[in-house]
Amino acid sequence: QLQLVEFGGGLVQPGGSLKLSCVASGPSGFTLDYHNIGWFRQAPGKGREGVACISDSDGSTFYADSVRGRFTISRDNAKNTAYLQINNLKPEDSAVYYCAALWTFRQCVLSHSRYDIWGQGTQVTVSS
Repeated sequence: QLQLVEFGGGLVQPGGSLKLSCVASGPSGFTLDYHNIGWFRQAPGKGREGVACISDSDGSTFYADSVRGRFTISRDNAKNTAYLQINNLKPEDSAVYYCAALWTFRQCVLSHSRYDIWGQGTQVTVSS
């Protein structure tokens, strides 16, 4: 089965930036092609929130209103990696960030229930 691992979290001051990576691996012959990728986050006491996703079929992207203009999702299928560039971090961005994947020909969505492959998460903490 496909596996995902996130990298790049850490402690950042408000206004700072981070770039998260999501590296996919799998059995022989695995490819990230045909998989949509989503980034989600979960803060203590809150539900899992979709922040960004990117489709494989046409490269379309979608963002939550709270992050649009600050977050940018991208992918490099040749490297089996997806990215989330996060700029102008705010304290309310603090959360565990997860990447997720779904094999589909449809455009991506920001609903966590629609994804069936998940990474372990990486902690992002925004604090002075």
